[in-house]
Amino acid sequence: MRIVRLASIVVLFLAGAGLVIAAWLLADLPAISDLDANPLPPSIRITDRHGRLLYEVIGQDSGRYAAIDWEEIPLYLRQATIATEDQTFYENPGLDVVGILRAAWINLRGGETIAGGSTITQQVARNFLLSADERQARTLRRKLRETILAWQLTRALSKDEILRYYLNHTYYGGLSYGVEAAAHTYFGKPASELDLAECALLAGLPQAPAIYNPYTYPDKAKERQGVVLQLMEARGFTTPQERRLAEQEPLSYAEDPYPIEAPHFVMMVRSELDRLLEMDTHIAEESQDALAVRTTLDLDWQHHAEAIIQSQLTRLREAEEGLGHNVNNAALVALDTHSGDVLALVGSPDYFDAQNQGAINMALAPRQPGSAIKPVLYAAALDPGQASPWTAATMLLDVTTTFTTQDGKVYTPENYDGQEHGPVSLRDALASSLNIPAVLTLEHIGLERFVALATRLGIETLADPHDYDLSIALGGGAVSLLDLTRAYAAFANGGFRLEPRLILEVSNLHGETLYQPTEQALERVLDERVAWVISDVLSDDQARMLGFGRNSVLRLDRPAAVKTGTTTNFHDNWTIGYTPDLVVGVWAGNSDYRPMRDVSGVSGAAPIWHQFMRTALAGQPETWVTHPPGINVLQVCTPSGGLPSPDCPYLRQEWFIAGSEPTEPDRLYHQVVIDTLNGRLASADTPPERRQVRLALDLPAQARAWAQKNGQLLLNDLLQGSADSQDSTASETGIAILTPTNGAIYRHSKEYASQSQQIHITTAAAGNLTQVTFWVDGQVWQVDNVPPFDAWWPLQPGSHRIWVTASRPDGAQVTSPVVQITVEAGLP
Repeated sequence: MRIVRLASIVVLFLAGAGLVIAAWLLADLPAISDLDANPLPPSIRITDRHGRLLYEVIGQDSGRYAAIDWEEIPLYLRQATIATEDQTFYENPGLDVVGILRAAWINLRGGETIAGGSTITQQVARNFLLSADERQARTLRRKLRETILAWQLTRALSKDEILRYYLNHTYYGGLSYGVEAAAHTYFGKPASELDLAECALLAGLPQAPAIYNPYTYPDKAKERQGVVLQLMEARGFTTPQERRLAEQEPLSYAEDPYPIEAPHFVMMVRSELDRLLEMDTHIAEESQDALAVRTTLDLDWQHHAEAIIQSQLTRLREAEEGLGHNVNNAALVALDTHSGDVLALVGSPDYFDAQNQGAINMALAPRQPGSAIKPVLYAAALDPGQASPWTAATMLLDVTTTFTTQDGKVYTPENYDGQEHGPVSLRDALASSLNIPAVLTLEHIGLERFVALATRLGIETLADPHDYDLSIALGGGAVSLLDLTRAYAAFANGGFRLEPRLILEVSNLHGETLYQPTEQALERVLDERVAWVISDVLSDDQARMLGFGRNSVLRLDRPAAVKTGTTTNFHDNWTIGYTPDLVVGVWAGNSDYRPMRDVSGVSGAAPIWHQFMRTALAGQPETWVTHPPGINVLQVCTPSGGLPSPDCPYLRQEWFIAGSEPTEPDRLYHQVVIDTLNGRLASADTPPERRQVRLALDLPAQARAWAQKNGQLLLNDLLQGSADSQDSTASETGIAILTPTNGAIYRHSKEYASQSQQIHITTAAAGNLTQVTFWVDGQVWQVDNVPPFDAWWPLQPGSHRIWVTASRPDGAQVTSPVVQITVEAGLP
């Protein structure tokens, strides 16, 4: 009985001890399913449209990570890992029994497990199931719990699954988790492309990644690689010859372990991806795994754009005079005119140049566009949906003209070259970028229509037309390069609004597509015939001659439409141009608004545009915008735009939107017979020898100064030689009022401030005058001491008498005839 009782006590003791030991070992033991419960934060690979890496987004508290399928892991890498970490991996039960016993013996002797072997399965259990604190503990309990988990893993997963997990999650140094991340970090390519030598180097890193890092300790890394290759040969994974060749192979490491291409574009893609993750729950759920974001960018085109910009900025900085042009920044945007794909985007020449604020994306920063906005302005004037639309043949006066803005201020624009060019066609005015006709055009169409069209085209920074004045015709409202470039795309694609696209596809590491953008719904925002006419004008090298000369840098080796822009004080210059499938915009300047020195759109931005277009389109066939129905060609007199008359000396073929063709003959040119004795119209009494046939222009009074300066004969001047002409009056009285005319009637509107409703008082004088005084209703209104002796007077309801008095150099006083006008009060 005592023996039985003693045996029972022993059994109870052992059972109790077993329960205690079991509780000691198994308490809060992780489940095998926890392997996937806390995965590493995945990195996001952003690539160009052809799959070439632009950037890999790495979590702030993690590293580069991307799991790959078993088939993508090279056999050499699997074999190298087994030879180095666990030579009996496929034969053992997941445990290294000898190592465990050795650890137990050392633990009993020293109280701390300071040595012990671990299989690959045990490493998975320790590194990815145990907590961080327990992982660091060197105790028998940790070793035994690790062993239990390894045994459970072997029963739950196949050997291939365990090895795949190990290779996809083990730390290889350089912030790289898993072989795919390590392959990109050290060799700049995917794991599937690694050869034997590269596989051997990676397999040797996990035991001491910091010591064997090839960037910091290349000799130690090479030595470790040799050890791995010897272990592979000993295990029979390689032949002696293969080992020797691998040892002799020079390794080519990635120049930049964490490269970033097209940084401004990448930042835009990251913002777009964040938006997608917020909107699409499916993508957000899948984002727990590594994502591949294939973008619209063409990396070859991007490199071309960056190199061309750097080359042009260098030329501008190293100008022949030695002073340079103070141009430190430039940006470029290239878009597919149909899909909206952003094919290249340079936000600055150097993202990391803090001195020149390189991190600012100048493709998105609003800047004044100068004359680059003019095609939008003229497109509004050509709209056939309005009454009496203008045409490419419409005549505009490019002479000094003073305008009154909506806030009552006087505005007198000047051309870039400081010259007046007289009567010009709309075609020549736009193609040669003349400023005065552009302001005339804006005054004609109104700010509301202009801003409305700009907004429909995609320019989102011009909000309220009341915030602007007539100077917006010359680029007085800020726009971004991306917006203005997309607006030009509507001219290229037949009038459709373009939405820039950054992302082509988002997929997971298994290649399953999680997101693809839907095809853009085409929204017509411009009559296709207007788009075609604008394109025809902007591609007309002959029409550009007045402003740029023939065969300038704006001309390519194929048809292309293009427009430049330069802002006041040389703060910005632009060139935007296109073919049917590609639109490219370029900005040059300084992000801090420092002025450039003597740089225009032609000399600053245009060479970049020209070289990029030629490079991008090399080898592609010539194409041009499709000729839409409803456009007719007609011979007209130029620049009047009227039908040819017997007196018209200049004809050209012009395109007209159906219904806008001219119906009246030219009235600009008139053949007249001059009496060479007095320069006036010949009379019946003028003898034949004094008769001379001349060409006179029928132009309004504001063109007189230009005509006289350029030796042009005005019909009005000849007609005013008659007794009832104002010039005759001027010759008799010394001075006369040209405008307003006697008996003129005006209407005053209560909707606008009086200062915004003014009439222009102009004069004609015979002989030299030293001072002219303008009188209105018996009160002095203005005194002028220099020609052209004119004044502006705000309309006031009622009848008014206007005259001028003047002083001659000899002190004599002259007075003009009185002009009477009537100003009617408008409806409230």
